[in-house]
Amino acid sequence: MPRVIHFEVPADNPDRAVKFYSKIFGWTFQKWAGPQDYWLISTGESGPGINGGMLRRSQPGASTVNTVDVKSVDDMVGEIVKAGGSVIAPKMPIPGIGYLAYCQDPEGNTFGLMQADPAAA
Repeated sequence: MPRVIHFEVPADNPDRAVKFYSKIFGWTFQKWAGPQDYWLISTGESGPGINGGMLRRSQPGASTVNTVDVKSVDDMVGEIVKAGGSVIAPKMPIPGIGYLAYCQDPEGNTFGLMQADPAAA
């Protein structure tokens, strides 16, 4: 069964968001060395939970996005469209990690699909 494996928090002011979440929850942030401003978020080691990331807000109203682990982004995109959802960002490689696409459910909620593949380039 596909499960949520990652979340993303958009921020207008990443420094302010890092300070807030570090103070409130004790989360730690590490700037990613990739081609865009992106911070990896560690939410801790004990108990249930997932880690996430933070990026600069790309558009007004953008909100937190959960990403689901899938075996095949291509197959799942087909299922989503058949079920009434839509693709808002097509499959793209995340070098060394895998393939990612963003979709929306019929209610307008955005979510990500991640297919693990260390050979993605």
